[in-house]
Amino acid sequence: MLGTLCRTGGAVFKNSQQSLPRLWVTLSQQRCASRLPMNTVVLFVPQQEAWVVQRMGRFHRILEPGLNFLIPVLDKVRYVQSLKEIVIDIPEQSAVSLDNVTLQIDGVLYLRILDPLKASYGVEDPEYAVTQLAQTTMRSELGKLTLDKVFRERESLNSNIVRSINQASDDWGIRCLRYEIKDIQVPPRIKDSMQMQVEAERKKRATVLESEGMRESGINVAEGRKQAQILASEGEKAEQINKAAGEAQAVLAKAEAKSKAIRLLSDALAEQNGNAAASLSVAEQYVAAFSNLAKKSNTLLLPSNAGNISGMVTQAMTIYSKLAKQSPPAESMKTDELPVQSPPAQ
Repeated sequence: MLGTLCRTGGAVFKNSQQSLPRLWVTLSQQRCASRLPMNTVVLFVPQQEAWVVQRMGRFHRILEPGLNFLIPVLDKVRYVQSLKEIVIDIPEQSAVSLDNVTLQIDGVLYLRILDPLKASYGVEDPEYAVTQLAQTTMRSELGKLTLDKVFRERESLNSNIVRSINQASDDWGIRCLRYEIKDIQVPPRIKDSMQMQVEAERKKRATVLESEGMRESGINVAEGRKQAQILASEGEKAEQINKAAGEAQAVLAKAEAKSKAIRLLSDALAEQNGNAAASLSVAEQYVAAFSNLAKKSNTLLLPSNAGNISGMVTQAMTIYSKLAKQSPPAESMKTDELPVQSPPAQ
């Protein structure tokens, strides 16, 4: 009777296992079932592992790394949890962005078991549960962003996925450390449109840079011309100032020379036979002026006795004698020289 019941139960259990979906029989379950240690009374637990022990089907305790003792038959190691950081490859899946673009996206999930008790009894398969949660969260977060923001805000998307996973996995004793998107694939038409947009943006940037370069070049040329004109005007101004200063100095030099000549002439006239010397000078000047007649103009105004040199000299000396008599003596004393004696009238 007992044997028949056992065979029947075994057949039912076998049929039920065959009817279960393959999705429930994951690699992690097979790995956990194959590596469960047997109760040998004395057990050595490796570092960074936690062994969950059941006594008569109920949770008893968690074995720490090192030497541990169990009661045969009664105690059984039911779960072995790794406390190391676990890397899970999230398979590729499709998601729709906010602007209705279908994307093919996959990623990598990094997690760690913090509470072996919750990870053992809180969920059937922790890795499978976290993988499904990561996929659904990724689709949900992608639906909140447009295509352009998906590429620009990749880090923000990763952090939002990690935060959403941690909110749901606290009861499982699992902490998601980080999530990284590996690849994002867009439809070919969208990729072509993005390529055309990039090319248009680059052409626009090149045109703007070229126009800015031409503007800067024009400004530099205008500024150079302005500086050249300023320097030219300053040079012309300095030239005019120097020219005026030179002319003023020349006028002063001529005036001083003429003044000295007048003083010397006055001294000479004051000496003996000065009138004779003056008459000789006037005669020479008259002859020189008479020789230049009719050279610059054809119109001439001549006195009636133009050929009488002695008469012209006598007339000039008479005019000089009259002017010398009319000038006051005080003006002649200002030069600190002897007074000029009036020549006798001729």
